[in-house]
Amino acid sequence: DVFDSLKNGEIDYGVLPVENSSTGAITVVYDLMKDYGFYIVGEQCVKVKQNLIGLKGTKISDIKEVYSHPQGFEQSRKFWKKQSNLKLIPFHNTAISAKYISELNDKSKAAIASLRAAKIYGLDVIEKEINDKDNNHTKFVIVGRKLESSKDCNKITVVFSLDDKAGTLYNLLRHFAENNINMIKIESRPSKNEPWQYLLYVDSEGNIENGGVKKEIKLIEEKSEYFKLLGCYEGVSC
Repeated sequence: DVFDSLKNGEIDYGVLPVENSSTGAITVVYDLMKDYGFYIVGEQCVKVKQNLIGLKGTKISDIKEVYSHPQGFEQSRKFWKKQSNLKLIPFHNTAISAKYISELNDKSKAAIASLRAAKIYGLDVIEKEINDKDNNHTKFVIVGRKLESSKDCNKITVVFSLDDKAGTLYNLLRHFAENNINMIKIESRPSKNEPWQYLLYVDSEGNIENGGVKKEIKLIEEKSEYFKLLGCYEGVSC
């Protein structure tokens, strides 16, 4: 929905999660970035606290079903192992899950959501901070229709094709080291065009106005069947 709204000009920018510190990459967003051809123009890191919430007066013994975005379940696995009698139902996102519970008006149904969502929809917090790790962060990217950059940009994301041949990965990635560029993250995704063909998403430090960065990007682009600069933006640390 976010990508479609951006494509149709209904919004100027979209904000989407790409990685959680506990559960890793949210790969569907990577796939959508390529499919829609948009650009990353910024990022934010948010500390996430998952809470079990329900109607006023609801006790955990009342609950039979719990609604949440799949990440909410993934980030609180230890809690759900102790509540194996509950049915976990994937939903659009945690905020919409909270809204849905408030509308159902049924104590047998609960949601995973933030304290803010509980307050907005008039719900009680049944169990607070159920996420497995206290240091639970989610990184979000800000996505726009056009490539943007400035002198403050210090992070670059590119995506390029990776053939199933010996030495392909090394021959492409060595350009980062040869140009003294620090790679921050690598994410591999199926290309969807051919079986066993992959796309590599790489985050690295730098600005596209830097000579070494320009050289690295040009070399990788020349040696890849598919290449796209996804963004040059100001990165943040969690």
